[in-house]
Amino acid sequence: MNKSAIPFLTLGGISLILGGVVSAASAGSPSYTSAWAVAYLVLVGGMAQLVLGIGQAELASKRLPAMLLAAEAALLNVSTVAVLLGTILTAPALTYAGAGLLLVTLVAFIWAVRGASQHLPWLLWAFRIMVVVLLVSAPIGLVIAHSRLS
Repeated sequence: MNKSAIPFLTLGGISLILGGVVSAASAGSPSYTSAWAVAYLVLVGGMAQLVLGIGQAELASKRLPAMLLAAEAALLNVSTVAVLLGTILTAPALTYAGAGLLLVTLVAFIWAVRGASQHLPWLLWAFRIMVVVLLVSAPIGLVIAHSRLS
């Protein structure tokens, strides 16, 4: 495994564990918000981060600068925290800011794998599908979150 995936593996793994912790903590009296938070932690904070981090590490045609990797990891995780807190605290501006950071981060991931090698076509497709799913689901999630506030 390429060392550039380590931050994403670590933080994605932490998000998966946190999803389990939140699920266990809220099992006694589950709510829409707790179920949503678990799903967001597992799917966006965990799985998406793993796919994007591993995909980028294996697909990038050249060694990526450490600053880019640090910025991507920071932005991706700050966006996750912002969306979670914005939703839990009913603070739409924070939710929108988090979604905006996610979109900026996705642009960085797309840029990083431009000219990707075709030696792992399944990984390239998984990476692309994950980016598309996030690009499509982020605005849909914002509409749903906004409608729940109204």
